[in-house]
Amino acid sequence: MDSYRVIGLMSGSSLDGLDIAYCQFQLNAGKWSFEILKTDVVEFSVEWIEELKRLPVASAKTLWQAHANLGNYFGECVSEFIEKHSLQNKVDFVASHGHTIFHFPDKKFTTQIGDCAAIAAQAKLPVVCDFRSADIANGGQGTPIVPIGDKFLFADYRFCLNIGGIANISSKTENQIVAFDVCGANQVLNSLADSLGKEYDDDGRIAAKGNVNEELLQKLNALEYCSLPYPKSLDNSFSREMVLPLLKEFQISTEDKLRTVVEHIAVQISKHIQLIGEKEKLNFIANEKMLVTGGGAFNKFLIECIKAQTNILIEVPNDELVKFKEAVVIAFMGVLRMRNEINVLRTVTGASKDTIGGAVYLP
Repeated sequence: MDSYRVIGLMSGSSLDGLDIAYCQFQLNAGKWSFEILKTDVVEFSVEWIEELKRLPVASAKTLWQAHANLGNYFGECVSEFIEKHSLQNKVDFVASHGHTIFHFPDKKFTTQIGDCAAIAAQAKLPVVCDFRSADIANGGQGTPIVPIGDKFLFADYRFCLNIGGIANISSKTENQIVAFDVCGANQVLNSLADSLGKEYDDDGRIAAKGNVNEELLQKLNALEYCSLPYPKSLDNSFSREMVLPLLKEFQISTEDKLRTVVEHIAVQISKHIQLIGEKEKLNFIANEKMLVTGGGAFNKFLIECIKAQTNILIEVPNDELVKFKEAVVIAFMGVLRMRNEINVLRTVTGASKDTIGGAVYLP
């Protein structure tokens, strides 16, 4: 039996902080299992949030300085996490997703900052990072990359839905797995909540008070990305440049905007489940299960709206897995990289071949 103890780091587009998950992975008789041993979330300061928001339009020097600074900061976070939980000599390596600033697979590049050489130096551990670049170099979307975990760690579910800043879905077909970004999610919902002086719409209570604006809903569903075939992926700029300006065109209450966006997300998830069935020639039976994680899984009203749009059985797991699933899978991707095994799937990204993604930095 092979066993690995790994710290996974995930910084998502919702800008809510750095997720840290210390996990143990075991390979026994050809099957992978995992256990989440310790977790933590390091919330970003207001200064970091504002800087990360500005970086897509910053100078090259500013971007690269932020890359170095964020790497050192992540390294400090890992060191403090190890000290806090007495994990000295109990961690094999760190796997870091980094923080996405650019993602333009059609232009052959993606950029996740957070210098892993700095993380390795600070934490005094090997670090695996840059999981997307090899796939993009081979013609893929470079994302989603989490489906490798869905395949090996969550095999009991036909679908895995992550509702973060962007909603993405994966589905196991007869002999492969497909996955893609569906639409903007918490990036849009949190921006609307912010206009009311709130960090987020707790349980979707504000949205639940609103009414669907049919004209706005129609325009959201008519956005070009929504009708594109998969494989496909979204850059963080999609919500900022396409969705939020559209919302500003409508002189309606924020409650109605939130309600309409929630309906849009639910409709798109249902539509794309149907699209998978049609494209892969599958008949999804009524007891098919979908695991839902990410911050949006805590939005009870959103989950109710998704349930109303589909007959798939929706399962929201325990809070720890909801919060840290992506960090867990990043850690697992690091394990596969260290084993020189495929960790990014061409059926997901549309690349010319499966790839072994990840650069390794030694302390």
